Amino acid sequence: MKKADWLIPAAAVVTAAIWYGLLIFKPASATTANAGDYGDKVVVTVSGKGYAVYSLNSETDVIIPGARGLNNHLVIHDGEANVVEADCPDKLCVHQKAISKDGDLIVCLPNEVVVEIVHGEEGDYDAVAN
Repeated sequence: MKKADWLIPAAAVVTAAIWYGLLIFKPASATTANAGDYGDKVVVTVSGKGYAVYSLNSETDVIIPGARGLNNHLVIHDGEANVVEADCPDKLCVHQKAISKDGDLIVCLPNEVVVEIVHGEEGDYDAVAN
């Protein structure tokens, strides 16, 4: 192999290392204690449409009707949201850990349900239903 043949693999490794570093290491302003790592709302979407918004500080136990008539059982308790039961065949959403930080997701692909933690100001409503 010639020197030029090593250029593409080396560039790929350097690019991957840069992306890894950007994803893993946050700027100092984002890692401070007051940066708001924890979200305060649980946003649920079904088939890409807004279904409901719940407070992460509330005690909520709700059945979410997903696509194709399948359901997800969402429990919000002690500042964490968790899908504890689902009618989907693989149940990957049930096996995901409880979420509490801003940007955390639980996704159920067969039911087309997404549960996301967001940080932001409270809106004029606390639930949206289709």
